[in-house]
Amino acid sequence: MTPYVITGVDQQDADTHADTHADTQAGTHTDAPAGTHADAYADTQAGTHADAFDSYDDLPERLIGYPAVFHALGIGSSAVRTVLDYGCGPGKVATRVVEASDARVVAVDIAPRMLEIARTRRPHPRIDYRRSEDGGLGFLADGSLDAAMACFVFTTSGDIAALHDIAAEAHRVLRAGGRFAVLDANPRTAGIRFSTFRSGEPGRVYTKGERRRSRRELPGGGAPLELVDHHWPCQTYLDVLGKAGFTDLDVHEPVLTHQSAQLGSDPAEAGHPPFLVVSGVR
Repeated sequence: MTPYVITGVDQQDADTHADTHADTQAGTHTDAPAGTHADAYADTQAGTHADAFDSYDDLPERLIGYPAVFHALGIGSSAVRTVLDYGCGPGKVATRVVEASDARVVAVDIAPRMLEIARTRRPHPRIDYRRSEDGGLGFLADGSLDAAMACFVFTTSGDIAALHDIAAEAHRVLRAGGRFAVLDANPRTAGIRFSTFRSGEPGRVYTKGERRRSRRELPGGGAPLELVDHHWPCQTYLDVLGKAGFTDLDVHEPVLTHQSAQLGSDPAEAGHPPFLVVSGVR
């Protein structure tokens, strides 16, 4: 799912904007029903924000994060024919699934502009882009999918109830034995500057659910995207998936296992895990 994006402002303004948004989000949506939060959230993704996010070069994610998710889910195996991409954003990950396998993907997001970008720039006969207006998956039958993933979704919400709702829906639509994987920036390496992004401020210790500013570099040396994320410790992911009914929970913190000239001669990704992957079985 696409994060809240701040573009075209200086650093001081970005801090103020981020804090104001997060305070508004907390004050308005803490007790709001899922639909209210989803609609308000989707509205923030309109216009240039979605386009700017789409332009981000997700190189570390491609080299480290997404392969770990695909491995956890068994993407490419004959047992995984249908995959849910919850919070698909502009469709980059869904596209990689169909390029890496023969699976069909149901790619879901709440942001209309993100789905417009996905359908326009990344159409594929095996990707079904769907909008969820309330964060739910009512258009999918119980036990109808083989695997599900939520990439950089949990970190966008400061509402623990919303995370439980997502996990519960993923559990409902998966068949018995199907796997669910959640990928996010690693809370243990908050503040470390990776090749294309930094999640959190250097040296700062974050508490559960706390706002965590992150930034992503854009191609061409333009102003970076300033994002408002939320800090969830690894135990939160385990608790959420466990409460939803997932078993055989697994935690993976992948690092760069082979040098890539694209990441430079001494990338932080080789010694510090930039991502956290938590998965479980339905």
